[in-house]
Amino acid sequence: MNAAQLAEVAEGIARDGYAIITGWLETDITTALRERALAHERAGELEPAAVGRGQTRAQRGAIRGDRIRWLDTNARDADEAEVLGRLEALRVAINRKTMLGLFDFEGHYALYPPGAGYARHRDRFHDDDRRVISCVVYLNSGWTPEDGGTLRLYLDEQRVREVSPVASTLVIFLSDRFEHEVRPARRPRLAVTGWFRRRGSGLF
Repeated sequence: MNAAQLAEVAEGIARDGYAIITGWLETDITTALRERALAHERAGELEPAAVGRGQTRAQRGAIRGDRIRWLDTNARDADEAEVLGRLEALRVAINRKTMLGLFDFEGHYALYPPGAGYARHRDRFHDDDRRVISCVVYLNSGWTPEDGGTLRLYLDEQRVREVSPVASTLVIFLSDRFEHEVRPARRPRLAVTGWFRRRGSGLF
């Protein structure tokens, strides 16, 4: 990731609360990550995602239909390590620009089967304010508008931004500010999804 991209993302977060960068990863890295995610799927290592936390945590397919596998932040895989390194550079750049106090990153592979989506929501628990910025990196090759599966980002009460999950696109936004949803797709939809977090007890 070059200095211009780092500055563009940090400026977007500071000015608008979000940024969208196409071509954030090279094709070979995107392909390797996609193949790794699919290998996890073939091995039965992706698990149905849940909503809520604590006693309210549950699998609710009508709300959220993806399957996930958490990333190891000490990844030995070279391509995973490269992505995590770029995300770390983003964390530092955003902190310098905004002083949001971003401390670490947690993330996972996410695979949405055809027809699955994620209903409108925010990426912030009611009793936990550690997630500050949401990040999505898409891994889908040859994606077309007819495939669907857009990320619908609600900018305000009147404006909506639709982002097609084209390979190597990065979407990053303030977790507590923007409601968003994943629209159903006609083919499997893959991404690396995660959050920059700040320190905290986890309770307001």
